[in-house]
Amino acid sequence: MKRTLTIAILAAALAVTALAQGAQPKPAGAGTTAPLPTADQILDKYVQALGGKAAIEKQTSRVSKGTFEIAAFGATGTAEIFEKAPNKTASVINVAGFGVVQEGFDGKAGWGVDPQNGLRDKTGAELASAKLDAEFLKAIKIKQLYPKIVVKGKDKVGEKEVYVVEATPVESSVETWYFDAQTGLIVRQDSEREGPQGKQAIQSYMDDYREVDGVKIPFKLRQVTSAFTIDIKIDEIKHNVPIDDAKFNKPTAQ
Repeated sequence: MKRTLTIAILAAALAVTALAQGAQPKPAGAGTTAPLPTADQILDKYVQALGGKAAIEKQTSRVSKGTFEIAAFGATGTAEIFEKAPNKTASVINVAGFGVVQEGFDGKAGWGVDPQNGLRDKTGAELASAKLDAEFLKAIKIKQLYPKIVVKGKDKVGEKEVYVVEATPVESSVETWYFDAQTGLIVRQDSEREGPQGKQAIQSYMDDYREVDGVKIPFKLRQVTSAFTIDIKIDEIKHNVPIDDAKFNKPTAQ
């Protein structure tokens, strides 16, 4: 359930514009009568659908490259994301006509820099979210990272029947996950994230899962907020490439 790329691009979009409060998603589970699987059953199926615990643990780093479009603003750009176990991330987002937005978490501290807000440290809820999103092996550490997990019901995302799961992490905000009842893969995640412009509700959609080095990863992503939609396409993913730890350190202020 890695969302590093989508979160990084969302941060870039938030730097361009102020946001309004989002609408709430449709309540889940209405009309569900069949017995629901347990949270453990859903999560175990999810790990297997991704490729299994052993395959996931073989990956120690990931470099992803992609492009994105924010149609509401006529904005396009490129993204490069660096991830390293156990919990380091860095992103470089180039927004045409705006500039470069960078985000990072070095295992302890989180930071961001963009043309509008300059260089800043992440604190409070924003830092807690950055720490959670940076977990490289998050899919197999869910029960450790989210002490409270509740199956809420059954619903639909598009034409797909899904199981709806509400998860409360140790520090960050409650998240809602939608697992494809057939494949076991997550197809949507609802969450809130803090940023320079305040709290923002986002719906993240994952599609076009492809196997890369034994692990399935979504190559199409969409993030929906009350103000705009971000469409993301992954062009390239490489695992187990050497990444210097300095890549994740906060840049020196200019």
